Parts: sequence; structure tokens; C-alpha cells
Amino acid sequence: MAIKQEVKIYLAHWFQLGKTVVSNRDNVILLPKKVITGNSYSREFEQSWQRIISSKTSDYYLEGTHQTIQELLTPAWEIVNCSRCDMPVAMHSIGMPAAICPCYYLTNWPNTEVPSPRCPIDSQIYLQQIRDRLIENSETPSC
Repeated sequence: MAIKQEVKIYLAHWFQLGKTVVSNRDNVILLPKKVITGNSYSREFEQSWQRIISSKTSDYYLEGTHQTIQELLTPAWEIVNCSRCDMPVAMHSIGMPAAICPCYYLTNWPNTEVPSPRCPIDSQIYLQQIRDRLIENSETPSC
């Protein structure tokens, strides 16, 4: 079963590539201009996420897919990495997998010339981990 955090990461990655979340019932199209601000998700992304998960209509889905976001939160689905582009994709954990990855509709993806979508990174924690590894390696006696 995909957990909320996995689905949130899934949407954040696809938003960064310009994919939208659509609701046919309300004629709503969601695509935050900015997904990451500093070391966290942007306010605009968080507002979109809250709108999606709190929707009573449950008909929001990622452009290029057929399963709704609410369906992804059931035990029948899990989030895995696409074997073609390494982006998170929804896979049916029971029965047949989804027909195609949303990357199929992106003519310029995968593209190794540009940075890949990512999750927010806390630079301070990342730098502390590097510092700790350097300190650990300097304490190891060399031959």
C-alpha cells in the first residue's frame, strides 16, 4: 500500500516536470509553479496537496494516468521507480500493473542533461553528515 508520504513525493516529482493533477468533476487543474522552497515543499505545493487529499469527490488524478490519488492510498497500489526513467510511478500491487508510466507522454524525458526532480534537502543536515564522515575517516589510522 502506498502511504501518504510516498504519494506526496510521487506528485512533487511529477509536478517538477510539468505534469498536472486534474479533477474532471470540478474542472480543476493543479500545477504549483514552485514545488520546493529552500529545504521544504513550497506553500503552493502544500496547499495543492491538502486540496487533493481532503477532497470529498476523490477524483483527482495525475495527468497521463487513470487511477485517482485516493485509489493510490488503498492497499491495491504501491509507488515504485519506473525502470525507464527512475521517476516514481504507481503500480498495481494486486493483478496487472498500470499500462504505462507518465513519462511516456513527455517527449524530452528522461533527460540526463537537466537536474532530475527531487525531494527537499536540508543543507545543514547534509553538510553535517559529510563533516561526520570526514571526521570518521580522519580518525582511522592509515598504513
